[in-house]
Amino acid sequence: METAPAGPAAPAAPGDQASLGTKVRSATRWSLINTMVMRLGNFATGIVLVRYVLDPAAWGVYGVAQTVLMVLLSANELGVSLAIVRWEGDVRRFAPTVLTLSAVSSGLLYLSLFAAAPAVAALLGSTEATAVLRVMCICLVLDGLSQVPAGVLTREFAQGRRMVIDALNFVVSTSVTLALALHGWGAMSFACGAVAGNVVALAGCAIAAPGMLRFGWDPVQARALLRFGLPLAGASMLALAVVNADAMIVGAVLGNVSLGFYMLAFNMAGWPVRVISETARRVSFAGFSRLADDPKALSQGFGSALGLLMSATVPACVLLGALAGPAVELVYGATWLPAAQALPWLMALGLARIAAELTYDCLVAIGRRRSLLLIQGLWLVTLIPVLVLAARAGGIETVAAGHVLVAGAVVLPAFLLALRRGGIATRAVARVCVRPVLGGALMAAVLVLLRRELGEGLGALSATCVIGLVCYALCVLPARRLVRGALARFRRAPAAEQREAAAPAVPAQKQPATPASER
Repeated sequence: METAPAGPAAPAAPGDQASLGTKVRSATRWSLINTMVMRLGNFATGIVLVRYVLDPAAWGVYGVAQTVLMVLLSANELGVSLAIVRWEGDVRRFAPTVLTLSAVSSGLLYLSLFAAAPAVAALLGSTEATAVLRVMCICLVLDGLSQVPAGVLTREFAQGRRMVIDALNFVVSTSVTLALALHGWGAMSFACGAVAGNVVALAGCAIAAPGMLRFGWDPVQARALLRFGLPLAGASMLALAVVNADAMIVGAVLGNVSLGFYMLAFNMAGWPVRVISETARRVSFAGFSRLADDPKALSQGFGSALGLLMSATVPACVLLGALAGPAVELVYGATWLPAAQALPWLMALGLARIAAELTYDCLVAIGRRRSLLLIQGLWLVTLIPVLVLAARAGGIETVAAGHVLVAGAVVLPAFLLALRRGGIATRAVARVCVRPVLGGALMAAVLVLLRRELGEGLGALSATCVIGLVCYALCVLPARRLVRGALARFRRAPAAEQREAAAPAVPAQKQPATPASER
């Protein structure tokens, strides 16, 4: 007997608001801890590999394989896994159909890539990446199988269990990667490490969400899932194509060595984006989905989330952008200094990505999937010719600048228009962003000036960073409230002293002895 498809999640009842808020706060804390620990671990591993094991060409080969994998992962399960998080009712009704669709689509996608790997690698200017592509993209199949149990963990805000799974993934993948890299496997070490880690993650998800790796098929559910998921899959694929188009063009036009430098700069620019944005995105979609039918609450929630993300991310992006050369040399060594040319522009792109990703989650939650598809298509169509011209006219710095130009002039205005049509006013978005943007501009000017005056010694750079952060904090924090509070305290102090001087002396009273049982 066929069952009716589940619908979008119903709005949370007033009595459930407190419970939802508690779950979101707890999930956010666990997600932040998880993201910080994982990123610090990946950061340390990357330093070891880049400084002591891999050269720019090998890093470029890995970049080609990673780029292709990320683009394919966006369409891996046809977008249907988001129904696990979004739809109401018993998840076990439609989870088997979701798993079947996800497994079939990821398997077919991998087989297609296996056959096309030589042509894809040649197109991206790295024929030696063929074998790496074929191994690394096994992760497509493993990811497709893990989508349902992972979605259940997100639906339940179970980020504590997700942290344990991610930690096991990291330990296994890092151990395999380091062991193989030290034995001369080069870029292939990343591919084998990624596959090993995904195997462990799949097993962990199956244990943390028991009963969710069960295949089934319901034609009604399948049609409803595809109607829901295909626009999201298309938008996600376009979004990741946008993010990775620059790497593809750099590799094809400028070669593997330039791609290695560019990928290093792109990874550095992603530090604050991944740590802060990923923390939010693990709970933002589920949270926005609960508020989708309450426009006022949705607008307030989106504004609060965007303001918090921008306030936390701007100083990190400004620090890395203004001190790009010293940062690259300190972390990775003088060999990788050419990467610093693109880093300032990529930090600006990182800020745009954070705003775009949060907006993406909000628009999905309120059902504006067609708008997302149009915006991502506009972004990609505009971006590709600009980046091709930039790569031919200059180096990696010009490519990064072209990316920022398109994001600021075309994409962000389109997202603002889509938000306004979804009930979130442009004025509300601007209000939460104006302080971080102004504070970031002041901080950048201070950093550039102090670096020129004080030099690039470790002590001088430390002082420069501290002064820049103080300037940013004075702009972003509610300075007027702080000043008023300080003035009020100063005014109260003399009055209190006068009252104490005028008050009659009171003889001290003997305090009762404390019982031994209470000491």
